[in-house]
Amino acid sequence: MSMFKRILCPVDFSDASAAIARTAREFALKFGADVLVVYVAPSMIQYEIFDLPAASLPQLVGDIVSGAEKTMGDFVAKHFEGVSATGKVVSGDAAEAIVNLAEADKADIIIMATHGRQGLNRLLFGSVAEKVVKTSPVPVMTLRPE
Repeated sequence: MSMFKRILCPVDFSDASAAIARTAREFALKFGADVLVVYVAPSMIQYEIFDLPAASLPQLVGDIVSGAEKTMGDFVAKHFEGVSATGKVVSGDAAEAIVNLAEADKADIIIMATHGRQGLNRLLFGSVAEKVVKTSPVPVMTLRPE
């Protein structure tokens, strides 16, 4: 009986994500696990800080989500060959969304980078990994991307 049947692998499509994907794929191959690869698009609330016209926000988030879904399809095909992997795009607070998905999807482990994009995004979202580690109901493996 394998310890890890379902792996949750949050990505942001940065260079760090490719390294994380490799690790998640190795785990999946070793344990015969399924992988749920997730991208969390920022929610509208997180964009209000940029003072964009309110009317354009739903459209903006919609475009980001549909763009991310296409990117996700390519990402999963490229990085998860030979394993059972599904991509999912959700929007909201990244840490909350990841922990909620881990619970809803009955993940056994979360494998994620300690940080992805730098600059404004990092300031805006704080350390997602740190929040996930503190609130996750399952073990979290964090990797520091090179």
